[in-house]
Amino acid sequence: MIPLDKKIILFDGICNLCHGAINFIIEHDKHDTFRYASLQSALGQKIMTDRSMDIKAIDSIVLIIPEGKSYIKSTAALQITRHLTGLYPIGYLFLIFPKFLRDWVYDIVAKNRYRWFGKKEQCMIPTPELKALFIDHDEAYQS
Repeated sequence: MIPLDKKIILFDGICNLCHGAINFIIEHDKHDTFRYASLQSALGQKIMTDRSMDIKAIDSIVLIIPEGKSYIKSTAALQITRHLTGLYPIGYLFLIFPKFLRDWVYDIVAKNRYRWFGKKEQCMIPTPELKALFIDHDEAYQS
């Protein structure tokens, strides 16, 4: 079951940059705020469909908040920084920049992420100690 008190991060499961970002978030999520699933997983697809999100148009990061809100692209990334430990919550201040400008930069990186950082042939398989943080696509999903 998806924990209803956790924020869900959907990410590109074959992107090396995304894997690095997820590992970074896990390392700095000292308050156990997030759970993770790949966009390519059946559960990731179901979560997006249940929220009427265009599966074909969204190919990078999605943040789902328990209250029902969802964020994509730069807004998702900056909302995530808000919950990390250390100085990283300062990244949240970048929300003062217009969304079109933030997303323009985000889209450049997202468009080139496979070329610049490479990609995996399959989604990441978490270590046993990290497995609890990933939402198993075989588990029941609660909308």
